[in-house]
Amino acid sequence: MLVSTDKILSALVETLQMVTVSFVFSILLGIPLGVLLYVTRSGGILEEKITFTILSFVINILRSIPFIILLVAIIPFTRFVVGSSIGTAAAIVPMVVYAGPYIARLVESSLLEVDDGVLEAADAMGATPLQTIFRFVIPEALGSLILNFTIATIGLVGASAMAGTVGGGGIGDLAITYGYQRFDGATMLVTVIILVILVQGLQSLGNGLSKIVRRK
Repeated sequence: MLVSTDKILSALVETLQMVTVSFVFSILLGIPLGVLLYVTRSGGILEEKITFTILSFVINILRSIPFIILLVAIIPFTRFVVGSSIGTAAAIVPMVVYAGPYIARLVESSLLEVDDGVLEAADAMGATPLQTIFRFVIPEALGSLILNFTIATIGLVGASAMAGTVGGGGIGDLAITYGYQRFDGATMLVTVIILVILVQGLQSLGNGLSKIVRRK
């Protein structure tokens, strides 16, 4: 194998950094957008068709672009934000643009699973729209939200690997540089095993947390 253990560990740290930072920013972007989609949709507690239609349209456009194309298409924006189009920091920008709208749809989907009885109970107690969302709907949808966030995080692991094709760093970069370009099968195998373990670990963690929340 052409790659040392230290190099693999360094790449793993870069991947974890990319996934963690992009997940945090994607959540900060996706949750408000998802809640806005939920409350402004037809029959929502703050129904506003124009806002919903425009927001839904923009999110659909961003979600319809494959990540590898988005990665290249927004290079000028990435350079504007982080000053470079290569490296770990540069990979985080397209990952957030990719995952933010996706998480918004997942949040909307989770909130729509909440039983109408919860909304009726909130209304009967005289809750404001803000109180209805944060004290009734989101707590009720928490188990589903955790599972959907797990799906989004696993999607980010895949995106971080694809970012390696344009020098994004991390495990994907290692797989492309050594496993593909230098025909190092051992490195390719190790990187695949690491990604599989990472995804399995994240899914198990998400399933466990969701189960704990649903029991409460």
